[in-house]
Amino acid sequence: MSSVSSQPQFRYTQPPSKVLHLRNLPWECTEDELIELGKPFGTVVNTKCNVGANRNQAFIEFEDLNQAIQMISYYASSSEPAQVRGKTVYLQYSNRQEIVNNKTTADVVGNVLLVTVEGEDARMVSIDVLHLVFSAFGFVHKITTFEKTAGYQALVQYSDAETATAAKTALDGRSIPRYLLPEEVDQCSLKITYSAHTDLTVKFQSHRSRDYTNAFLPVAPSAIDSTGQVAVGIDGKKMEPESNVLLASIENMQYAVTLDVLHMVFAAFGAVQKIAMFDKNGGLQALIQYPDVQTAVVAKGALEGHCIYDGGFCKLHITYSRHADLTIKANNDRSRDYTMPNPAVPMAQQPGQNPYAGNSQQYHAAGASHHHHQQQQQPQGGWAQSGGGQGHNPYMAPPSSGSMHQGPGGHMPPHYGGPGPMH
Repeated sequence: MSSVSSQPQFRYTQPPSKVLHLRNLPWECTEDELIELGKPFGTVVNTKCNVGANRNQAFIEFEDLNQAIQMISYYASSSEPAQVRGKTVYLQYSNRQEIVNNKTTADVVGNVLLVTVEGEDARMVSIDVLHLVFSAFGFVHKITTFEKTAGYQALVQYSDAETATAAKTALDGRSIPRYLLPEEVDQCSLKITYSAHTDLTVKFQSHRSRDYTNAFLPVAPSAIDSTGQVAVGIDGKKMEPESNVLLASIENMQYAVTLDVLHMVFAAFGAVQKIAMFDKNGGLQALIQYPDVQTAVVAKGALEGHCIYDGGFCKLHITYSRHADLTIKANNDRSRDYTMPNPAVPMAQQPGQNPYAGNSQQYHAAGASHHHHQQQQQPQGGWAQSGGGQGHNPYMAPPSSGSMHQGPGGHMPPHYGGPGPMH
């Protein structure tokens, strides 16, 4: 009989029980694998998987005591140890006589999700990409990333369990949208469970952790840009590395903003090559690609904080994206590659569509019907350069006359006038 002196396969510290304790299992061993391991010795009536800090322990409960004794006795006298996925499994009697609760930590619903990014290039998925993905379902409070034996993982904290559940339901097993990943990064998928944490501790903003609720948190030296250098402004805070791709977030969306509207807005400053839109918390975010960084810098400086519609509606917040070239698989009402010759204009799709297929109501519970009504409204006017009267903000539309300029409750969005190129 083979033996392992450093870690014996059997421990006889407990009296016989029909519940066996298994150690050194592969990470996230499944219930089916446990049943298959115990099947030659009797009927497994209950299991408890992924126990312990490393989630590599489990319990199996046989129908009667003799079956459990038979399994222990067999492997105690066998030259071949018990194995799951090629790993030696260590067995002993449990100090419990039955498995009362089959719920693991991963089954307990909470506001923090444990995300495992799977794929050859999983470690190249930035914390900003994860934030974009999970922000589609609600405000993300904090994110921390780390590497374990299970691979590249992240903890994502929402304000409540309902939002976390909606994100888990929609994203578990799905792939990160191709256009959010750099071209050199292969497809990566998400495996999601609930975490036992309720409030993450983030001491520094870095490439590994972010607290989106605390704008005054110090920036760690590890918050480096793509060149490997820490970019610090005159105020001592980390500067955004400039990019030819802008990330635009839209707030106070009283009116629908379509891909064509965004194109008119951003084309005022230079040729727009590509646009990709996606939903975020009832509003919109979009990635807008220019041919060069200089054009993007001018557009960002001119448009940041301004509104598409007069009256403070559809306010733009713009940052630089880490992307340099967006991948657009199809021209539709959510993404467009303007470098393609004569891109076909697609049929209108349902409003509120998320880059992840599925029931959009899962992550648009708030204001979904209102957004559907907005989608039917077509913006009036264009981002043509306006004359701009005295004291008028050149980035806002001049007041409209008559019924064309109505408030949020009306049926027509106000005109919007556009900025000309900066000189």
